[in-house]
Amino acid sequence: MTYVAEAPLRVGLFSIGLDAYWPQFEGLEQRLREASARVAGRLERPGVEVVNLGMIDSPEKAAEAGMAFRRECVDLLFLHVTTYALSSTVLPVVRRARVPVVVLNLAPGGAIDYARFNAMGDRGRMTGEWLAWCQACPAPEIANVFRRCGIPFFQVTGMIDGDPETWAEIGEWLDAARVAHTMERNRMGVMGRYYAGMLDVYSDMTLQLATFGGHVEVLEVDELAALRGGVTADEIRRRVEHFREAFDVQPDCAAEELERAARTSVALDRMAERHRLGSLAYYYEGSGNAANEDAISSIILGTSLLTARGVPVAGEFELKNVQAMKIMDAFGAGGSFTEYYAMDFNDDVVLMGHDGPGHLAIAEGKTKVRPLGVYHGKVGRGLSVEMSVKHGPVTLLSVAEAAGGRLKLVAAQGESVAGPILEIGNTNSRYRFPIGARRFLNEWSAQGPAHHCAAGVGHIAGKIEKLGALVGVETVRVC
Repeated sequence: MTYVAEAPLRVGLFSIGLDAYWPQFEGLEQRLREASARVAGRLERPGVEVVNLGMIDSPEKAAEAGMAFRRECVDLLFLHVTTYALSSTVLPVVRRARVPVVVLNLAPGGAIDYARFNAMGDRGRMTGEWLAWCQACPAPEIANVFRRCGIPFFQVTGMIDGDPETWAEIGEWLDAARVAHTMERNRMGVMGRYYAGMLDVYSDMTLQLATFGGHVEVLEVDELAALRGGVTADEIRRRVEHFREAFDVQPDCAAEELERAARTSVALDRMAERHRLGSLAYYYEGSGNAANEDAISSIILGTSLLTARGVPVAGEFELKNVQAMKIMDAFGAGGSFTEYYAMDFNDDVVLMGHDGPGHLAIAEGKTKVRPLGVYHGKVGRGLSVEMSVKHGPVTLLSVAEAAGGRLKLVAAQGESVAGPILEIGNTNSRYRFPIGARRFLNEWSAQGPAHHCAAGVGHIAGKIEKLGALVGVETVRVC
């Protein structure tokens, strides 16, 4: 569970019509309001509050609605087109609300009953019936005005009822907005320093905040070391018991190493709670400072537990990648710290994993704990985790920092497959991609991400593309 209080996503909904129609066509307004109510009901879901302002059918109502949405602090607008409406009833709402807008061009059904329609006999009634199906008519007008005013907008075209594809797409917009909402409020901790020489990992913290929102809390390793000193013997005992429940602790793990890791895990939880962290990127050697080195070299089990509880942790001070991990976790896909290990050309798969924390919640089976006599490329020794991501569909995500001071999202969909892995006490998975291992590595690398990425379960590239659209960054889907 994240230490940041999660406020619900607030979604604004308004429907548009034309007030001149109501006295002309009996029953039309009521029929369209009922359609609007059906849309509002289908937007309702856990963690989402719908601010529904109903029918906006004049410029005066539009101006009032825009200010009302601002007062309600909505995160996303849905504009439901019920019939032809003037663009002057749309622009004031969206300009004043100042949040992304999704235009819902939703018909009441699959098609007009032409035979019944043409048998009505009364052309006035026939026109009223047609106007109840006239959602497509103002779509180009609305798009024209938004483009000329420089307002980003997105569109969903389909039916209110009997159209699962349309509502799946709307659900993706809601999921993407919820993740943008989470990132806007995330408190990302950064502790220590960069792994020296990893030029691809170096990043602009202000650029991260400008793109995703949130807050960066700069932390000291000394604080973690000091907190370790206050952990009691009873807390260490209980945490070791928890380790044995959460992990598959291997027989060669020494009791003193489990206790050392438990002390750090308890202290790490306290630090995360004290600073209300939603994510953490860290790296430190602690050379010449025994207390700091002891803390950092025993941190992996504690960071893995935090990651599984919705506070993703990335090593090597990879703050871009902990952002990717947080995005994946907020989508419910997990998001485990990952890099390239090796190519298996015989099986056409890529071996990927990382030392340090793993995401226990998306592991294939129970995560093993193994002792390492040396942390390759790093100071110290201690316990580490070994896991593979669940077999089945996976998505990889990188938050890449491109030339010119901008971020972009790079995503790929593939499969986590069974087979031999490297049993070296690190996370390690075998991934197969629809474009093949060779082409995948070339095309992924060509996008210029860092050598780290976040691996999560399920195919969610479509949702990631919508998140990129909402926060205004380019998204590239490699496969």
